[in-house]
Amino acid sequence: MSAADEILDIVDENDRVVGQFPRGQAYAEGLRHRCVFVRARDAEGRIFVHRRTPTKLVFPSLYDMFVGGVVGAGEAYDDAALREAEEELGVSGLPRPEFLFKFLYDAGAAGSWWSAVYEVRCDLPVHPQVEEVAWHEFLPEEEVERRLSVWEWVPDGLAAYERLKAHRTTG
Repeated sequence: MSAADEILDIVDENDRVVGQFPRGQAYAEGLRHRCVFVRARDAEGRIFVHRRTPTKLVFPSLYDMFVGGVVGAGEAYDDAALREAEEELGVSGLPRPEFLFKFLYDAGAAGSWWSAVYEVRCDLPVHPQVEEVAWHEFLPEEEVERRLSVWEWVPDGLAAYERLKAHRTTG
């Protein structure tokens, strides 16, 4: 099954399921669905940063400071966070990511998605999926901050990052 054929829950503005559609159709029609964003840090506290492959359905070839993706139909956010983190990092046996907060990302005509933000510590050697990740590195947060105005970042990940910084400040 291709990524475009994966079935997603379609949700309303209150994150209640109102239907199910294939991912490709949900993207094409801008239907609201669910996503997870997992910030992975190594033992030194550095953030896993990667550039997406040019074959990704959304935001190809852009940089991201989160691993994650869509929540499948009937899947819990917490389960999707662990699944996506292990898949994208190419590891097994990660601790369950810690849920931090959730927000509704609005991409205008491109749609909107409920976004659950998590954090996980990854002390394992990573082997990212070559289908998903074109380049990767664990970077100190100061380096990520310096790269924000230099690299082209996925807009939803950038929104999650800005909200995460505000969340850390306000609790």
